[in-house]
Amino acid sequence: MIKKLFKFIGILALVLAIGYGVLYYLYNEPLPTGESGPEADALAYRMLDALNYKNYNNTNVLEWSFRGDHHYKWDRRKEIVSVSWNDITVHLDLITPSSSKATINNSSASYEKTKDLIEKAQSYFNNDSFWLVAPFKVFDHGTERYLVDLEDGSEALLVTYTQGGDTPGDSYMWIIEPSGKPKSFKLWTKIIPIGGVEATWQDWTKTESGVFLPTLHKLGPLSISMGEVVGK
Repeated sequence: MIKKLFKFIGILALVLAIGYGVLYYLYNEPLPTGESGPEADALAYRMLDALNYKNYNNTNVLEWSFRGDHHYKWDRRKEIVSVSWNDITVHLDLITPSSSKATINNSSASYEKTKDLIEKAQSYFNNDSFWLVAPFKVFDHGTERYLVDLEDGSEALLVTYTQGGDTPGDSYMWIIEPSGKPKSFKLWTKIIPIGGVEATWQDWTKTESGVFLPTLHKLGPLSISMGEVVGK
């Protein structure tokens, strides 16, 4: 019985490896090359203008959820964000994370548990906020921007994050509509082993503060809802 089980596991592992190899061969794209400089920066500014970047800078509070699992209220002036999932809430201090507070079922978590929850909340926030405000991070410290010529004659903006966040070294190529709004980006990230996977940026909403933010992404068969997006 044990021998049959190990044989089954071995066959399953082989099938998965072959399947991954086929997917990699069919869909993996190498990281494109482009030209850095004023033209790349100009395309980045065009995207920011289309999304009302000045209004984003004047937005004090952002609220959204990520796939209905993680819920956020971000006070951008105080740099504190409330991160909630299941029966847990972490009031995450983005400046001094160690001073953050955590509750479970509305009761204060223990010191050791709080440390773990702070790390988890920080990781959730880094990922989930990126899916909300990534266009506004193209000039963050440690970013490199490149203008990429596409096969259809249009131009795209490749942004590489050399530092910061959970996965420095990740790259995103923005496909931009004639209006200047991003239509999608392609990802070259550590968390997704196949390069060039495309995710849409769609169903934009104009918030109370006047900034445009997405409410939905589609990544292959996966839909990523941002819930009710509020900016004020």
